[in-house]
Amino acid sequence: MFSCVDSVRIIGAGLAGSEAAWQCARRGVPVDLFEMRPVRTTPAHQTAEFAELICSNSLKSDGENTAPWLLKEEMRQAGSLLLTIARETSVPAGHALAVDRTEFSRRVTDAIAREPLITIRREEATEIEDGQITAIATGPLTSDALTMEIHRLSSTCPSDGDGSPDPSRAEPALSERSESKGVPAPHNLYFYDSISPIVESDSINMDRVYMAARYDKGSADYINCPMSKEQYDAFYDALLAAQSVEEKDWEKLNYFEGCLPIEEIARRGRDTLRFGPMKPVGLKHPRTGKMPYAVVQLRQENLRADSYNLVGFQNHLKFAEQARVLRLIPGLENARFLRYGQIHRNTYINAPTLLTATLQMKRHPRTLFAGQICGVEGYVESIATGLMAGVHAAALAAGGEPVPPPRATAFGSLIHYITQADPKNFQPANITFDLLPALATQVRDRKERHRRQCELALREFAVWLSQLRDIPIPPPAEVPA
Repeated sequence: MFSCVDSVRIIGAGLAGSEAAWQCARRGVPVDLFEMRPVRTTPAHQTAEFAELICSNSLKSDGENTAPWLLKEEMRQAGSLLLTIARETSVPAGHALAVDRTEFSRRVTDAIAREPLITIRREEATEIEDGQITAIATGPLTSDALTMEIHRLSSTCPSDGDGSPDPSRAEPALSERSESKGVPAPHNLYFYDSISPIVESDSINMDRVYMAARYDKGSADYINCPMSKEQYDAFYDALLAAQSVEEKDWEKLNYFEGCLPIEEIARRGRDTLRFGPMKPVGLKHPRTGKMPYAVVQLRQENLRADSYNLVGFQNHLKFAEQARVLRLIPGLENARFLRYGQIHRNTYINAPTLLTATLQMKRHPRTLFAGQICGVEGYVESIATGLMAGVHAAALAAGGEPVPPPRATAFGSLIHYITQADPKNFQPANITFDLLPALATQVRDRKERHRRQCELALREFAVWLSQLRDIPIPPPAEVPA
């Protein structure tokens, strides 16, 4: 613990903000953590708990030498609070890490509340104070007032080389919509994200489904609803005919390719669902030994196993239409829905224009961004950037200089993408091997290539951790039960 010269202000207690606050506190840096819920809520959140999971309950693959595994392994070595809690609240999900979302959020909230160096402020933050070290981790549902404040900070034009602003070189800085006024905001770099439905487990007809994991990888934790060609065709036709929620007259839905609603996928062709979320490959029926024409997978939502979500079935249909269409799925004829699919706004900054490799704003270096608002996609990626923002903010608070993670690591590759991508075509990204640098020596075998990339990344990551002498990294923290 060092004698810090400043405190840190963190706005947003989601995945990234909670992790950032914890990382600062464990380094002896006092934190004011702002969370506007329940004073103000959002269209997607249902509770006032920290780190509430909105879409899926999955933190992706836990298979060794996969890209998500590598990112989580780096987080583990760096002492991530949220990853520790995720493992302690995990539910069966084959080779993936999935959590009981209610218990996960409760445990995160409790751990943050018990930390004496973190002061929780249940209020909306609408201004960024000059000179105050601030990490903005408000996620994809940033309030209108704070969105406009971020726009103010990010609207400075790039220099023309002699120090004077050059408006002709300014790039779009923010994905935003002024929903309170009902009109588009000045910049239009944005996308929309969707939420999958959840059904009660005792409303599933278990006589028509079977338990299996794809290719028998991991334990058979998924409920699989098999379809014949006739059943699939009937479902597909009903889906295309179903009514979507009406758009506002100014609204143009611009979906993120990695999270398309099922009706949008279906419109691309009759078989697109069978090669996407309803892919039957590797899911032979244990009783017949045959592969179904199409499959809908259900993943356990909580430790009690009393609810399941429809994997990859995010959609933007009216609730009554969802019930009608989804009950055409074998096994869900009498399904009771605990939550229907929804759609919500995702706001994110144009990170290549605005951020450095340490998540600091180029022109306001005491302001940092983390989580989905900085241009990453996914729970694990959000937590990872929160961890990095916390480490870097703590360095600033101690009067030091933040040190970026090496390019060869998952941390470094993720940040390299969001800060070096083409700002005119910037879209949020998940961690993939495509983001990591190629090996110096060509390796044809994909599994061996990935193993070597992971080995190199973890070796470089260990060096980076050892270099952070002014920000000591203790072993992973013990989390209160």
